[in-house]
Amino acid sequence: MKHLNPWASRTEDSLMLSLEASFNGEASVEAELGPLFETLEKHAGEWMPDVVEGKRGRRYSRAALWKAYKEERREKTATLGLYRTQRPALDLTLRLRFPPLTPRLDVSLYIESLGTFAAEERSARFVEMVREWALRYPVTYASAQSMADDELAGAPDYGRDEESSRRDGFDKIYEVAWLNVFGPKLVETVGRERMLSTPAHRVEELPNGSILLVTWPTAADFASNEARVAQARAHVHLRPDLDFDTVLRTLHERSAALVPVKPDFEPELAPLLSRVVDRAPIHERQRKIVELNAFRPPEPEEWLPVALPSDVENPERVRSGYADLSESLVAALHAKVSSIMDETPESLTDLDFYFWRENFPERYKRDLIDEHTGPALGAYLGGMLVRRLGGTWVPRQKMEESQVRVGKRVWLPFLRTRRYMQSRQSLLDYSLTQFFREAERHRD
Repeated sequence: MKHLNPWASRTEDSLMLSLEASFNGEASVEAELGPLFETLEKHAGEWMPDVVEGKRGRRYSRAALWKAYKEERREKTATLGLYRTQRPALDLTLRLRFPPLTPRLDVSLYIESLGTFAAEERSARFVEMVREWALRYPVTYASAQSMADDELAGAPDYGRDEESSRRDGFDKIYEVAWLNVFGPKLVETVGRERMLSTPAHRVEELPNGSILLVTWPTAADFASNEARVAQARAHVHLRPDLDFDTVLRTLHERSAALVPVKPDFEPELAPLLSRVVDRAPIHERQRKIVELNAFRPPEPEEWLPVALPSDVENPERVRSGYADLSESLVAALHAKVSSIMDETPESLTDLDFYFWRENFPERYKRDLIDEHTGPALGAYLGGMLVRRLGGTWVPRQKMEESQVRVGKRVWLPFLRTRRYMQSRQSLLDYSLTQFFREAERHRD
């Protein structure tokens, strides 16, 4: 059963929840996890998962959950994934650890989009769900907030090296999220009375010793000035060693980094650059748009006003060799870039994006690129000039000098693809798309 993939484009910010708790690893999974799903069903509403993933996807039901659990159960661990078939997309993952390891329940939840929680009532329902989970499963630490803001905060390491982060976890107040559940150990570290007196929208002591803290009524409004002030006040109250103005300034900088920027890309490259932006982490996306708005690739220089005469003995055989090279590229990439078989300008944009996404020039061996991929690309690009623009091959013994005559200019596709394949940035500076469009403009 297919489901939406919230990571496919990540064009919108998500509400993310991370919860670390303990559970009874000796009890039956139905008895121990049943209350978790009962609470989910009661509060999720419009973002309720409808797919359970085991060895295959099944429509959500308790029976499907237990079947998927049995399929995914290992000796010491198990993982369950829940998703949606309609927007908002969802990724809810439960990771369980069993004896002889210390029993542990980790919940990771991503709901796209954050705008779903602009209304106070929906945010309150989410808080109540987490509260009920924290009542049933002793929490070490839980937090929920904008995924972009979480990334800007440096979670989960918060400036520590990975080894220290894994060893210590959230052992002190590194960040105050929109929603927080502090386990008893963290509460005692800060001081129970201090934590209970935190200035915040909601502070509640739970019967198991944990404390629930919500800084602002709505999750989606986290970047507003008022919400940031509330967040800063809560943070410095829990960490008296911090300076309020410094914390608030940092929060405002994070808000500024997330202010939407209107794309104003080079028109011919807009389809490519839009896809590059979509691959950026959500917290870096606006900065990437600013960077690419200013990006203007150099004008193509791989052309001559007058053709160099062909210096090969059998031009037809050389042209046939170019066709073979082009076909080898299609054969190698048709499963990854299906439009390559269409040989359209859009195919070139798809190729540009594929090589950029894969960071091809920097991940693959240079001899493979110089001896195979680059020449095959040059043959494919030159063939496009012939078929789409009415060009004519002018073969040369030195491949980079081989030309395609289009109108009053001759173009050097092999030279272009050599420059193109130098680095990840060069894929944008010397894109196949721009080269073709420039030749197209000068066709007449």
